[in-house]
Amino acid sequence: MNLLLAAAAQPVEGPAAIISMLVPFLILGVFFYFFIMRPQKKEQKRMNAMLNDMAIGDCVLTSSGFYGTVIDITDDTVIVEFGNNKNCRIPMQKSAITQVEKAEQ
Repeated sequence: MNLLLAAAAQPVEGPAAIISMLVPFLILGVFFYFFIMRPQKKEQKRMNAMLNDMAIGDCVLTSSGFYGTVIDITDDTVIVEFGNNKNCRIPMQKSAITQVEKAEQ
């Protein structure tokens, strides 16, 4: 038993010390990549694809919870018509759209 305690008490020297200190940081970095950064990039790609495929006449859900129909699309803004009243048209940023349902063909 004393032999094990004596072996554990000896400090690690040389390149082995550096490697033993870097291993936990590498494991932490891999964890952050696979569980935080990678899913966020996938979600961002999905949102960009959804906004790029949006067309006039599609039904959209805004971040504030309103459903509307796309009337016009420019580079970074969208004009959305809300409700049955044809006079209720509001321009908004594409980033305010959270969901797109394609129009029935």
